[in-house]
Amino acid sequence: MKKIFLTTAIAALLSVNVFAADGGKKNDGGTNVSYVALHGFTVDFADAKDVNWTVTKNTQKATFTIDGVKKTAFYNLNGEYLGVTQRVDPKAIPAKTMKQINKDYAGYEVGEVIVYQANTDINANIDATSYFVDLKNDNHEVLVRITQQANLEFFQQVK
Repeated sequence: MKKIFLTTAIAALLSVNVFAADGGKKNDGGTNVSYVALHGFTVDFADAKDVNWTVTKNTQKATFTIDGVKKTAFYNLNGEYLGVTQRVDPKAIPAKTMKQINKDYAGYEVGEVIVYQANTDINANIDATSYFVDLKNDNHEVLVRITQQANLEFFQQVK
């Protein structure tokens, strides 16, 4: 009886080690997602539905739906949680900042607005909440960032 118990325990231990060693392979087309990221995600977003993982050279990202809202969670390659994004209504932009956008980017239309809630435990120098606003006109597309203090910053030229 003792031998059977010991054999079962060793087999279980080896199974866990093999799973951890293969990067926690997910059944999403063979993408290797780290075990740490998978575990953290299931703890932080236990009610998530329709989870789809993507791994790039810099991040691991899970796109999912929770409470009817589509979100994307980001993890670094070590599996540490970086933050989560979701689309929001342009009305979420503070009035002061919207006035600044209309002044600095006259002729541009507000497109998508995404809010990013960062994990400040990983990086205390980053704003806990930032908004990213896609602005388009006939010739250009830019992405601007709205800081937690409602300041407007150019972020990236898209087109």
